Amino acid sequence: MAQDSSGDRTDPVIPDRMFFRIGDVSEITGVDAHVLRFWESEFPALSPSKTPTGQRQYRRRDVETVLAIKRLLYEEKYTIPGARKALRERRRAERSPEPAPQAAPTESGSRDTATEFQEIRTKLQQILDLLKA
Repeated sequence: MAQDSSGDRTDPVIPDRMFFRIGDVSEITGVDAHVLRFWESEFPALSPSKTPTGQRQYRRRDVETVLAIKRLLYEEKYTIPGARKALRERRRAERSPEPAPQAAPTESGSRDTATEFQEIRTKLQQILDLLKA
């Protein structure tokens, strides 16, 4: 990981390309190629495709996953099973939509709701009266 002039950690810059070879990913992330191949077997989220000649093709998402795995294992000191679980939970959280924030009820808003409930109650009572007739 690179550091800026203040000494804070910054993420490496991922070039703007569609595909990366294992050597490119190794250079960008600072992780040896044999470690990347091992991580492929341990982390289902890391799955580069292969060319017809058998070379691994990593996508940008794969490179970002490698950086996340590296951070979990080396900086946050997770075990491999713990890192696998953390990645799975983070991906699940990314996929599930955030619940819409609910506005705090205002005095006028609460009156509107009360009015709506009263209208619904009146309509239901009318339906009930029609069914009894």
